[in-house]
Amino acid sequence: MQLTDRLLLINLYLTQGLTLLVGTVWILLQGRNPLELLALPETPTFLYWGLGLAVVMFLIDFLMTLWGREEDLDDGGINALLFRNRPIWHIFAIAAIVSICEELLFRGALQYHLGPYWTSILFAVIHIRYLRHWLPTAWVFASSYGLGWIYLQSGTLWAPIVCHFLIDFISGIMIKRREQKEQ
Repeated sequence: MQLTDRLLLINLYLTQGLTLLVGTVWILLQGRNPLELLALPETPTFLYWGLGLAVVMFLIDFLMTLWGREEDLDDGGINALLFRNRPIWHIFAIAAIVSICEELLFRGALQYHLGPYWTSILFAVIHIRYLRHWLPTAWVFASSYGLGWIYLQSGTLWAPIVCHFLIDFISGIMIKRREQKEQ
């Protein structure tokens, strides 16, 4: 069966809904309140953590594309298929949904018990499209570890959410622009 645009979106939204559900239930089973985890902090320092890590991640990603081989960074075309024909508002919505759902599960629920290392292993494994190549797998692990680290440093889930959102949103726009130039 070929992965169509519609099927890709259905898969994306279903997996994010499942991620949100599992994360919320897991947090509740831990005796914690997911709404408290998502409460906005009183100071904007979480923005500095999220933006700072996003800048570092973009620099490293740029260096990897500069020095790495294209086939080592291949995700099977999934990101291009996901973003190339989307309007900016939809890329924004996808980035917001993915960053909130995944960070609630991985940093909010899993990292609470497993710590950033094992949580990052699981995060890399669920990004299965990268597992065929060691470099993107290592990069997803390192990115996840960075997200876990800024969560611990900032004390709020909003720092990794902001970073994750910026990475996905800006990357989505860049993919869209690159795909439009190639057409």
